[in-house]
Amino acid sequence: MTKPSLSELLHAAVTAVGGVERPGQTAMAEAVTEAIDDGSHLLVQAGTGTGKSLGYVVPALAHGERVVVATATLALQRQLVERDLPRTVEALHPLLRRRAEFAMLKGRSNYLCLHRLHEGMPQDEEEGLFDQFEAAAPSSKLGQDLLRLRDWSDDTETGDRDDLTPGVSDRAWAQVSVSSRECLGASKCAYGAECFAEAARERAKLSDVVVTNHALLAIDALEGAPILPPHEVLIVDEAHELVSRVTGVATGELTPGQVNRAVRRAAKLVDEKSADQLQTASEGFERLMELALPGRLEEIPEDLGYALMALRDAARTVISALGSTRDRSVQDEDAVRKQALASVQNIHDVAERITLGSEWDVVWYERHDRFGASLRVAPLSVSGLLREKLFTERSVVLTSATLKLGGDFNGVGASLGLPPEGTVGAEGEELPSWRGIDVGSPFDYRKQGILYVARHLATPGREGGRADMLDELAELVEAAGGRTLGLFSSMRAAQAAAEELRGRLDKPVLLQGEDTLGELIKNFAADPETCLFGTLSLWQGVDVPGPSCQLVVMDRIPFPRPDDPLMSARQKAVEEAGGNGFMAVAATHAALLMAQGAGRLVRATGDRGVVAVLDPRLANARYGSYLRASLPDFWYTTDRNQARRSLAAIDTAARTTAGTA
Repeated sequence: MTKPSLSELLHAAVTAVGGVERPGQTAMAEAVTEAIDDGSHLLVQAGTGTGKSLGYVVPALAHGERVVVATATLALQRQLVERDLPRTVEALHPLLRRRAEFAMLKGRSNYLCLHRLHEGMPQDEEEGLFDQFEAAAPSSKLGQDLLRLRDWSDDTETGDRDDLTPGVSDRAWAQVSVSSRECLGASKCAYGAECFAEAARERAKLSDVVVTNHALLAIDALEGAPILPPHEVLIVDEAHELVSRVTGVATGELTPGQVNRAVRRAAKLVDEKSADQLQTASEGFERLMELALPGRLEEIPEDLGYALMALRDAARTVISALGSTRDRSVQDEDAVRKQALASVQNIHDVAERITLGSEWDVVWYERHDRFGASLRVAPLSVSGLLREKLFTERSVVLTSATLKLGGDFNGVGASLGLPPEGTVGAEGEELPSWRGIDVGSPFDYRKQGILYVARHLATPGREGGRADMLDELAELVEAAGGRTLGLFSSMRAAQAAAEELRGRLDKPVLLQGEDTLGELIKNFAADPETCLFGTLSLWQGVDVPGPSCQLVVMDRIPFPRPDDPLMSARQKAVEEAGGNGFMAVAATHAALLMAQGAGRLVRATGDRGVVAVLDPRLANARYGSYLRASLPDFWYTTDRNQARRSLAAIDTAARTTAGTA
């Protein structure tokens, strides 16, 4: 039997999921196949509606060797595992003469821990174990969640938190889950044979396609001990998120509360002298943190340096003591010891990392109204790490609707550790070989959307209410008949706009934070007259095709805050190396967010609308053309009357259609 062609396989898969074959999807599948075959790397920009998941799933299944697919969002993981992969596997089975296996794999804390569920969790304040079911009043929300988790544990096949509907609070889940450092290990645990996390790992080892998330991919790269099974091909979807997810995993934090918990957990398991040393170091650190002012620490102050060395040394002493003493009076000692060791080890590692003072790390204080002060350390860049860990052993395909910024892939490529496209290394120097491809979109952006920049408004300052912007916003929302997604650069700006428009217009205005995100989006989609205002998670988390979202407003260009320690440090590092720090960091950050935000407007072939940017710098500043080139190719205007007339016409058409439906 001749080997089926890629077009035959793609046709069978698209038919199976009830989709439509698109030229962009075919171009993507061909490019992915080529990259896998020759072991190179590929960046694919595939617009909304391209069907990009099948554009990589079909070549992955046809390849025959194990493939890992990493995504940023739970929604896409579910779509792949519950819809795209099952149907595609069945459709390709007769053609490939084999039925591919697939599995989902997440970090250990995402799975129910049967040991903690049945034996309780180590208690900080007193010896022995804390039976969370006894302690939480059944009438309380926590108590109800825990009882539901216990019932669910008898029925679930996966133990995966995301399979529990409705979900439970983080606090409740923390009572029945463990981190990888806290886990006893399957061989030492009474429930090892039934462990959900171990079962997920075993399924992954036997699968052709393993679906995971960016965070686990980052942990796999950073920790040294492999979590993911060996694989020839890595596909990173929603790849515009990868750098921030890897940065998050590589960020360390110390807080007084966290240190105090470590002290309490270790105190009952070590000799008094070791416990006192850690307690004294903890108190010194806490006194310093009470005076901490937010901001970057370019050099570690002497008093903080001493406090961190004291913490590090005391933690090291306790770790040694934990390994050499046993106390049979402590119930389920192994679990108590493992949790204490995990807490103290983290204190030691972060304190030592900051003390060593790598030039590649950024250290800063943060202060939260609710949680108090924290000391944080993050890598100045993760590009070197990604180049070394991602692009050396396998073929990597990275895809997203927004990878091409300012007209090319080099900005995103550089953040991932890739050299400029087409660069050839000097003799003896191996550089990752890659290419970028934009397979376009099935949408006709110039006919479906308008990009309106309010050029006449005053340039937004760091402070101030921006009365002219609120006037403009009210006029646009009125012309659109509601139907507005408002994307704001800060929660304060979103709240001010919601308050103002609720007082001015007879349109419902939903505000992020006043309900769960899922409920807000559902209510926004259900009523075309409704507006939804919010911040970052709305810029890339809303998928509302149709007449409910015909105006997307951005209050200002979303540059990082000037006082953002990590972003400003990255910008400064680029400038010191002779580059343009503003363009490489701030403008790239803004371009990515604006491209994601503008992508909320056109989600289907029948969608029409306006993206309005209420920041004149997009039209007037030198960097404006770079930002505009990163957005979908909408028809562009700075004429406010034209924008209002277009919105009114789109509103009238939507009402007419709704009336005849």
